[in-house]
Amino acid sequence: MDDSKIELLEYLTENGENPFHNWLNSLKDRFARAVIRVRLNRVRLGNFGDCKPVGKGVNELRVDYGPGYRVYYGKSKMTIVILLCGGSKKSQLKDIQSAQAYWADFQRRAK
Repeated sequence: MDDSKIELLEYLTENGENPFHNWLNSLKDRFARAVIRVRLNRVRLGNFGDCKPVGKGVNELRVDYGPGYRVYYGKSKMTIVILLCGGSKKSQLKDIQSAQAYWADFQRRAK
């Protein structure tokens, strides 16, 4: 069995803002934040669970709790996941567009 773990990094905008961190900390429901963190710990172990690509290199990690939380991420190399932003089913389209823009910016600046 491969013991390598996935490294989770959080995307930062050019002016140092962290959209994922800001979203997670804005959630009023402390249990929801805990559920999302547990889900991310599973990702660290390689268990992505319920996720799907949403286009332009961005994937959506679906969290089955509350209003249908989503975490958007991109993959860099084989073992690094860049957390871009989060949202809920209600704001899904806007969140996907933001995540795709963040991912494009990350890739542009990573070159």
